Amino acid sequence: MKRILLIKITSLGDMVHTLPLVHDLRRAYPGAKIDWVADASCADIPRWTVGIDRVIAPPLRQFKKNGKKWRDLRGILGAVRDLRREPYDVAIDVHGVYKSAIVARLSRTRRRLGYAAEFLGESRAEFAYTELFGPHGDADCRHKMRLVVANALGYEIEPQETCELSIPKPAAPLAADGVPRAMLFHATSAEIKKWPQANWIEVGHALSLRGYRVQLPWGSQQEHEEAKALAAAIPGAEVLPRMSITECAQRVDAAALVVGMDTGFVHLADALGKPTVMLFTATSRPHFGVNRPGQSISVGDNGVRPPVDEVLAAVAQVTGHGAGASQGLPRDRATGDVSA
Repeated sequence: MKRILLIKITSLGDMVHTLPLVHDLRRAYPGAKIDWVADASCADIPRWTVGIDRVIAPPLRQFKKNGKKWRDLRGILGAVRDLRREPYDVAIDVHGVYKSAIVARLSRTRRRLGYAAEFLGESRAEFAYTELFGPHGDADCRHKMRLVVANALGYEIEPQETCELSIPKPAAPLAADGVPRAMLFHATSAEIKKWPQANWIEVGHALSLRGYRVQLPWGSQQEHEEAKALAAAIPGAEVLPRMSITECAQRVDAAALVVGMDTGFVHLADALGKPTVMLFTATSRPHFGVNRPGQSISVGDNGVRPPVDEVLAAVAQVTGHGAGASQGLPRDRATGDVSA
């Protein structure tokens, strides 16, 4: 095996989920060159991934969002030219939608691996594949991805997951004052996934009492307003400025603790080896959760909102000491949530 094409186009969390597979491929084929196709909006993580030789990054999201402008179309056509520049021994589509299937079909290879129709995000994408991934066991999304590719290519995987990233260094050191930072990723893509603001406030109080400086990132204007409301109620909390993916990743890399919803940057924190607590309310914890003993833990589940006490207990597990809840905030006895 001399050249491998890996296809995972979006989103940020899925980029992180793919990292253990990259390590597996590099271990199985140490002399191979591995290229990765990812949307330009998510291409930072592939570029930071140790073992990736080339990232092909068409601006697909931007083309759709900006009204299909000629500039973005030129970027897509340029990416197609880059894709066609090299012959591949195999193209591996671990995304499973039309756009990823089209990428596989356009690549210069006769061997294209993908999921069977019942496992695809868009079933008709199966048209692009010459071979279908074999069945997988009952495992989380990362391990299933590793298993199906290993079975298809005929190599063995190690029990543990390995993620290798090289984040660019910031222009100036972050957290140089020696105060540990705790980043709270409170924002989510949908209202149903949110955790109550009052609960975030109690967690923030507890972390402040333990000597952390709470940092609150945000992406949209609504998230900015929510972050400001949290900061006003948490002693010493800091609302971070608007950041690029790189800048936010650098903050995560400098943090002493990351607590947040099932989002890409919280998955990134786990991949970087940071003490991480991931909260679930409307997505599957067994499928998407993080769980590295002594480092990361997931709480809650689809339809099961985690109580504050469980989150603080999880913080204690990953940091090695008790977090301690703030006092004076009444709880709902049924859920453990803090009453506003």
